[in-house]
Amino acid sequence: MALTKLTQNLIDGTLVTSVNSLTGAVTLETGTDWVNTIQTSNFTAVAGKGYFVNTTSGEITVTLPAGAVGNEIIIQDYAGTFATNNLIMNANGSEKIQGSLQPFKITTDNATCSLIYQDATKGWNADNITEIPPQGVVEYLVIAGGGSGGTQAGGGGGAGGLRTSYGSTTGGGGSSETAPTLIGATNYAITIGAGGPGGWTNGVNGNNTTFNTIVATGGGVGGYYNDAGAGGSGGGANSYNNGSYNATGGLAVTSPVVQGYRGGNTGPYAGGSQIGSAGGGGASAQGADVATSASGPTAGGAGLSVSITGSAVTYAGGGGAGNIGGGSAGGAGGGGAGSNCPSCQGTDGTANTGGGGGGSGYQGGIYGGDGGSGVVILRYPNTLDVSNPGGGVTFSTVNVGSDRVTTITAGTGNIQF
Repeated sequence: MALTKLTQNLIDGTLVTSVNSLTGAVTLETGTDWVNTIQTSNFTAVAGKGYFVNTTSGEITVTLPAGAVGNEIIIQDYAGTFATNNLIMNANGSEKIQGSLQPFKITTDNATCSLIYQDATKGWNADNITEIPPQGVVEYLVIAGGGSGGTQAGGGGGAGGLRTSYGSTTGGGGSSETAPTLIGATNYAITIGAGGPGGWTNGVNGNNTTFNTIVATGGGVGGYYNDAGAGGSGGGANSYNNGSYNATGGLAVTSPVVQGYRGGNTGPYAGGSQIGSAGGGGASAQGADVATSASGPTAGGAGLSVSITGSAVTYAGGGGAGNIGGGSAGGAGGGGAGSNCPSCQGTDGTANTGGGGGGSGYQGGIYGGDGGSGVVILRYPNTLDVSNPGGGVTFSTVNVGSDRVTTITAGTGNIQF
């Protein structure tokens, strides 16, 4: 019997999808068209096809095609290795996978994944697939709190340790560090170190700043009658140290990485009325040494210029030393100036620079300047953004070209990308 009209029916259990009424020819749909070649490298899938994929040698990425409603693709784990080497799925252009623009992956051995295209809102949908969180390389600048200035014509406070992956140089003259690749929806811990408070008789070191596994060490305290403190950068020596006029500045840490420079040393007493103490170390220079106590106080070491925000900004300058007749300047990058009168307090280091505090004048009961607080600055692709689940930190974000820059200025908490 001739077939003259048939739009969809079954013949012996097989779906009839079209009929040519002139010739009586019938087109039969026999199921998925499986590709005979085993896929062992990245490929672009075609709607209506099935693929055996072998990830024994490493991850394989399949790019899905532009879809039409009802399109299907099947992917089969050929060697049972998807858990070891995942199958990665990327959508076509701006199309989606399960309503997301992120790539997905299959991580189950021997998985059979049937993808069906629903519409432009949901795109390709399937079981056995997991969304891959956004990720990207994150450049960082991490600076600890600066040390406070010393008292009694005190030495300048050392700058907080400076660690950065941005540019070519980090604190202490070392090569910049390697920027990590961070993953979205993952907590990364942040603590902004406070500057060391000045005090009578002794100030204190600054506090550490941390970002994930990166720790910047607080700056060393400027010298009083005791030794100057070691730290990210060392505190400057006091001209009178336990009865000796020949004192050593605080050293800069070198482990796990160098972060700054030592504080200045003081030379032997040469008589006269001037009592010259030494400046604290900065991120790019040591505090200047004092040749003799008659030489007068010295300035704090200069900080380091870093352009992670899109503009060149200098951070982590050492504090200047105090004196009877006149104080010395703080190092560029937020270092506080030393006292310029016998009964004056040293100038505080600038907040969020890690600058060391300035040394006090030569009078009892006068404090050295406080160290400046630290900061964390992050630069990353504008495909990412930062949130602060649970609160606890103060931050702001701006766009810089194709990047975003987030500056965290206070607190302790977690951030996520």
